[in-house]
Amino acid sequence: MRKRLLDERTRLEGARAGLLDEDLQESEESATGELASTDQHADIASETVERETGNSILEQVEGELTDVDRALVRLDDGSYGFCEACGKPIGEARLEAVPTARFCVEDQAAQERGVRPAG
Repeated sequence: MRKRLLDERTRLEGARAGLLDEDLQESEESATGELASTDQHADIASETVERETGNSILEQVEGELTDVDRALVRLDDGSYGFCEACGKPIGEARLEAVPTARFCVEDQAAQERGVRPAG
C-alpha cells in the first residue's frame, strides 16, 4: 500500500506542478496585454472562468495530496486501516478502492450525511 500511496503522491505532485505552470503562463500573458481585442470583455470573462476552474482543480489536487500524506503518516504510526471514528478495521475492499480512507463505510456515510462520526 505504501508504494501505491507514494505513486499517487508523485502523480498528484506532477498534476499540481502542471496546474501551477499553466497559471503562471496565463498570468504572464495577461500582464503582457495579449487580450487587446474588440471583444475584450468576453475574453476577460472567459479567462476568469478558466482561472477559477484551474484554481478549483488545484485545490482538489492539493486536498488529495494532503489525504495521501495523512495516509502515509497512519502507515508509519500503525493506525492505517482503522476507522478514525470507531476504531474498527476498515475493510480491505474499501482500502483497495480508496487507499486514503480514514473511516469505515458506515462512519463515512454518516459524515457525508452531515452526522459527525462517533469517536
